[in-house]
Amino acid sequence: MKPASLAVEIAGHPLVLSSLRAAFDPTLRCLFVADAHFGKDAVFRARGVPVPVGSTADNLMRLDILMATFEPDTLVFLGDLLHAREAHADETLNALHIWRARYERLRIVLVEGNHDRHAGALPGTLNVDYVQEPLRIGPWALCHHPQTVQGVYALAGHLHPVYRIATRNDSVRVPCFRFGAQCGVLPAFGSFTGGARDDGRASGERVFVVAHDKVIEVPN
Repeated sequence: MKPASLAVEIAGHPLVLSSLRAAFDPTLRCLFVADAHFGKDAVFRARGVPVPVGSTADNLMRLDILMATFEPDTLVFLGDLLHAREAHADETLNALHIWRARYERLRIVLVEGNHDRHAGALPGTLNVDYVQEPLRIGPWALCHHPQTVQGVYALAGHLHPVYRIATRNDSVRVPCFRFGAQCGVLPAFGSFTGGARDDGRASGERVFVVAHDKVIEVPN
């Protein structure tokens, strides 16, 4: 079953928001993913924290679904593809190589984030192009850190945005997409990542939450 998605217009340009916490530009045929943090579970175990195995497999499974759904020509990671240097463990890199072999023709670009600098470069055999922010593609400036880029709309990650949905007796924090006047922030893609911001919204900001496997815009 295909994941739910929502077609929106951001700064006058079409963008499809996926419930798998990614965005797709149907004109450029480009898939945007922020903060995958591959190998974070391996990092924790290497540092003596007993966490379950499986986040890398889950991330790659959801990437497979996104590939089948959108058939992109280019996949851009908006920073923090790896979590830390210990993410170069065999269990993580072997899984990434097996996945990459299935999509040899796919162009993969990494807009370098702060965790990528600490983790160190990926093996060249994964065929990932490293670039510095901002990367201008079509109407977008692709970044890791949210920022304003003159003349284009910025898409970024880094913040792991969430939104608090509250009832009279309870509340829950869910991943969300946030789009301001000049910059939008994607939710963290990684299955082993937390959320950072849940303090309502900025003036004029559009918020789309991922809830019950759907993407829903929060009314103003």
